[in-house]
Amino acid sequence: MLKGKTALVTGSTGGIGEAFARAFAAQGCNVMMNGMGEAAVIEKLRASIAREHGVKVAFHDADVGVPTQIEAMVRETGRQFGGVDILVNNAVVRHYDRIEDFPVEKWDRAIAVDLSAAFHTIRLTLRGMKQRGWGRIINMSSIHGRMAVPNRVDYVTAKHAIIGMTRGVALEIADTGVTINARMPGWVLTPHAEGQIARQMAATGDSREKALDALLKVRQPSQRPIMPADIAAFGVFLCSGPGAHINGAALPIDGAWQAGFMLTVGNST
Repeated sequence: MLKGKTALVTGSTGGIGEAFARAFAAQGCNVMMNGMGEAAVIEKLRASIAREHGVKVAFHDADVGVPTQIEAMVRETGRQFGGVDILVNNAVVRHYDRIEDFPVEKWDRAIAVDLSAAFHTIRLTLRGMKQRGWGRIINMSSIHGRMAVPNRVDYVTAKHAIIGMTRGVALEIADTGVTINARMPGWVLTPHAEGQIARQMAATGDSREKALDALLKVRQPSQRPIMPADIAAFGVFLCSGPGAHINGAALPIDGAWQAGFMLTVGNST
């Protein structure tokens, strides 16, 4: 049912975003990719996805922290493909610091990329979805959209706010044929996670397997990392016929991390 539709995926030059681009291409969607990286590497990725699935795949280098560049990206997607049917807001930046030491420019950048970018992509694409009577919007929140951690005030704030935005928009579009949902992944084996593993190995001298186990023990009760392709497959389901009944939801995919956290809190009181 997705063949011929167009998916715009921000932050799709690697990790979860790349998995979304591949998954929608596999369903016959044309894809507009977006993100950071070396031009030659991105072009190789774009061409390989297009060749593998026989669909049109384009790339736009918009900095989604800048509204005018988002507007240009949406316009170009419309020019090439006729409009956006599926929108995945996945782009993210991170900074780690205590709030009293948090650089103001890092805060402003995080809110622009992690939160305001979703506002702009939605406002620019929703009208067309409503006119066509069908659309799917997937906002990437996080397990930290429900649970706070120290020294990550930008990320935690934005991911909480993404859920609120999702719910507010869902009520506006409930009868239009368009749905919007937030995804709340736990620990996904992305390049960012690989960096955490490498730092754990350097700090302890452990093997990769032991470092991975140590990181999982303080996170996911399942003791298994989530793969980007699993996140994307869930997104494809949200675009299916049965997925039409899911709207305004904050959907965890976290190996029982959130459930385990609540259990721990309950046992400590």
